[in-house]
Amino acid sequence: MERIATTPFGGARMCAEIFSLQSAVAKRQHALKTEGSGNDAGTADKWQLLRALTEARVAYGLSDRTLAVLEALTSFHPDRLLDGRSPIIVFPSNVELSLRTRGMSAPTLRRHLAVLVEGGLILRRDSANGKRFCRRDEQGSVEAAFGFDLAPLALLAGDIYEKAEQARARTKAVQALRMEITLHLRDIAKIVDAALAEERGGDWIGLSAQLAALSGRISRAADVESLCRRRDGLAALRAEVERTYLKSLSEQEMSANDAEFERHISNSNTDSHIDNYGSEPEKRQPRHATSFRIRADLDVKIPLERLLALCPDLSAYALAPLRSWQDVKKTAELVRSILGVSPDAWRKAVAAMGDTGASIVVAAILQRGGEIRSPGGYLRELTAKAEKGRFSIQPLLKALEG
Repeated sequence: MERIATTPFGGARMCAEIFSLQSAVAKRQHALKTEGSGNDAGTADKWQLLRALTEARVAYGLSDRTLAVLEALTSFHPDRLLDGRSPIIVFPSNVELSLRTRGMSAPTLRRHLAVLVEGGLILRRDSANGKRFCRRDEQGSVEAAFGFDLAPLALLAGDIYEKAEQARARTKAVQALRMEITLHLRDIAKIVDAALAEERGGDWIGLSAQLAALSGRISRAADVESLCRRRDGLAALRAEVERTYLKSLSEQEMSANDAEFERHISNSNTDSHIDNYGSEPEKRQPRHATSFRIRADLDVKIPLERLLALCPDLSAYALAPLRSWQDVKKTAELVRSILGVSPDAWRKAVAAMGDTGASIVVAAILQRGGEIRSPGGYLRELTAKAEKGRFSIQPLLKALEG
């Protein structure tokens, strides 16, 4: 019977886990030598393997200091490649091992070495007197060595790389969830603040309390499951907040918006007017096209279909399908609040550009999304140009086409 067990020196007892590990390592090495390596050769670059193990350390229950001890042990192996098909014995003294672990004390070293043995990453190959050394032949080749065997680490390379990949995927998922939670918190808070500032109807105090219950610092140790629960709670709260806001808008402002739009249609001043569209004077304007004037700018004819094609995001905020310019104006009124545009900035934009012009500008700002850092400031800048007769809607539309 081939002898595979090496008992520990001194008072440490032999246990079933150590015996099983030694047996598994011996069988794996025998299989690699006789049956071939297949997809898993039992070899690995030691620095790449240590990096992967660092990423997968939670799966193996390893601390950063335990990994530092393992890195110090591998540094005593002269080759970069760890070949687990044969024993890989390193035999550093306690003094040298302490130096390579930045002065770690002997009791601490023993504790972390025990963790590595219990985790199946290394094996003890103790000599008769417990010393770590090697014996060489006449040619200088190592004949026998006693110390720590790194072969189990090399043989676990496939499993380590797989767990490292899982850890990276989990980290990516956690980062995505954290970002989503932050966006939900920000958007809910801004909608609630806007509703309170505009004195809209709804239980905004109760919604604020629900937001407070779901707010707070996100723990660095939070797992995917807890983050998913928090994300789902915020998503449900956000849906309720948006429904409440839309409901308050439809109840309080729709009738006023209708009247304002009718005045806009009948208004014939140079700031905003609707003209007949077509070559014949008696021909009525098509339902999906409008012509308006911005100060000294020429009349601009924009079919509704073109606006919706250039600004498809606007439809996502509509209470119903956008079938008329009146629907566009109502939706732009909602969107400007969500974008953080103040009522004063909106009133000035409407006065300078007209209802339709201001609505198209807001739709363009929404479509450009993250490109515009301050939607309110950008709208005020365009309003100032419109008041001086230096604003044209065409560059905005051409930019969206590109």
